[in-house]
Amino acid sequence: MSAVNDTKFNSEVFLLTGIPGQEDIHLWISIPFCLMYVISIVGNSVILFIIKTDPSLHEPMYIFLSMLAVTDLGLSIATIPTILGIYLFNYREVSLNACFAQLFFIHSLSKIESSVLLLMSLDRFIAICNPLRYASTLTLPRIAKMGLVCVLRGVAVIFPLPILLKRFQYCRSNVLSHSYCLHQDVMKMACSDMSVNYIYGLFLAFFTVGLDSLLIFLSYVMILKTVLSITSHVQCFRALNTCVSHLCVVLLFYISDIGLALIHRFGNSSTDLLQILLGYVFLLVPPLMNPIVYSVKSKHLRQKIVRAFIKKESSKLLGPAQYMMSAVNDTKFNSAVFLLTGIPGHENIHLWISIPFCLIYVISIVGNSVIVFIIKIDPSLHEPMYIFLSMLAVTDLGLSISTIPTMLGIFLFNSREISFNACFAQLFFIHSLQCIESSVLLLMALDRFIAIHDPLRYASILTLPRIGKMGLVCVLRGVAVILPLTILLKQFRYCRANVLSHSYCLHQEVMKMACSDIRFNNIFGLFTKLVTMGLDLLLIFISYVMILKTVLSIASHAQCLRAFNTCISHLCAVLLFYTPDISLVVMYRFWNSSSQLLQIVLSYISLLVPPLMNPVVYSVKSKHLRAQIIRVFVK
Repeated sequence: MSAVNDTKFNSEVFLLTGIPGQEDIHLWISIPFCLMYVISIVGNSVILFIIKTDPSLHEPMYIFLSMLAVTDLGLSIATIPTILGIYLFNYREVSLNACFAQLFFIHSLSKIESSVLLLMSLDRFIAICNPLRYASTLTLPRIAKMGLVCVLRGVAVIFPLPILLKRFQYCRSNVLSHSYCLHQDVMKMACSDMSVNYIYGLFLAFFTVGLDSLLIFLSYVMILKTVLSITSHVQCFRALNTCVSHLCVVLLFYISDIGLALIHRFGNSSTDLLQILLGYVFLLVPPLMNPIVYSVKSKHLRQKIVRAFIKKESSKLLGPAQYMMSAVNDTKFNSAVFLLTGIPGHENIHLWISIPFCLIYVISIVGNSVIVFIIKIDPSLHEPMYIFLSMLAVTDLGLSISTIPTMLGIFLFNSREISFNACFAQLFFIHSLQCIESSVLLLMALDRFIAIHDPLRYASILTLPRIGKMGLVCVLRGVAVILPLTILLKQFRYCRANVLSHSYCLHQEVMKMACSDIRFNNIFGLFTKLVTMGLDLLLIFISYVMILKTVLSIASHAQCLRAFNTCISHLCAVLLFYTPDISLVVMYRFWNSSSQLLQIVLSYISLLVPPLMNPVVYSVKSKHLRAQIIRVFVK
């Protein structure tokens, strides 16, 4: 109602809508939307790049696939501004002209995609029913003309719609039911006679999507008739297998499109939520899934993607042992670099593994940045607990940023080389930031102890100047204990195989590459762990023993539970940080027979999970912090 009351004073804009009733979690909903857009744009761009650069893919089937990828890219780009504007910044206003432009691009691109799917079914029909004339029928000039006809048809049939809409007066509530503009949604806002738009829109649906789907159905009937006449079952299945990708894409596109059209025109009793969800499925799922379906089902295309992005000439189709041996042989000519390693034995899927890593980094950086930003701008959060949380967030940001270049370089671009100096710098930042994080977790345990054990003196003990000094001590301590390790490593000579077993540099791994005596490094590294993380963990444990003793002396069960509840977030952060780190240290120093894959997985957990989960844990468990985030970004 407030939206309606606001809009009646400004008839030059429409107000877009996200998911009604879920406004307080729009910021969290934006995360999967951002991921879907990233995968859609990257996936379709990769398909286009591979088809353009590889002459062996300049065949009708792949050219039609590139047309589909271009259309999907256009659909994604057409909806990004308004959808992410709603969910990230709560920006709802869109001018009439911008709205008409958006609905023109959305509807015309969806009609072009329908036409391209029809051309792809024609391609499959000719390839199966008349294979000898396939190359002579689908020549490059003819394919180009077909593509031009698809574009002209999509533009020609949709162009009258925004012109008709532009002539209407909009005197009703101008609150749209989607986070983007659709013709069937906008025309309901007009107070003019819409019968022409209704009739023309229905005609378009039958003439484009209806006709295309009918022709695709007929083409598959004829394909099925031809395939069933083949006597060999193997050839029969092989012919049908070439159609599976196209059939999946057709179902993804037409089911959501036809369902949305029926609900908008005839399903007035349907819920708004169903309309909204079908709208998102129609616009987001086909661009997301089409490149995945084709790259999974098309062996030839998949091999080209792997060859272009994953493998180099020296390591094509090698097993884990061969891969490592070839790397060792390559490095003996270049002693000024180390070679990093991704996940041995899974080099052919490194590009796909990079997708969850990219998502983890995005969530970690955005989440910790939001925590720091909210605490900085909101005076009500300038309290010891939240200042320590901001220290933790800054440390997690540093950890994420220090591993991004090498990790994504390995999984996205197979860039394995790292110079000695860069490697020493990276391991210095990784280990020092881990020591700083351990110190910050100890300070947070001290904060909880004072808040529960001596609440009346809490504000006088943890003053801002004292907290600033504590933070400075944490940083100086982390730098002081790790700097000697880096200097010692720099003095060594490295004459052994310089292939590291991770996609980043760690002290305990680099020192094994040296051909000097490393006993002092082993002892000093163990001593460093004991006086930093070991001592911190012991003090945290003692603080919680004293907290438990204090809490159990409280007579009221409600107050007892409330006191415990303030410690849950910190306990989760402590477990997330220390469990994988201690396991990794024990495995490296005392359990040499452990599998390399287990070491790699534990190491990724140690470096990636705490920065990912800490902002999530604290924003979920801290009601006050969550309320401030919602107030700033949503309401």
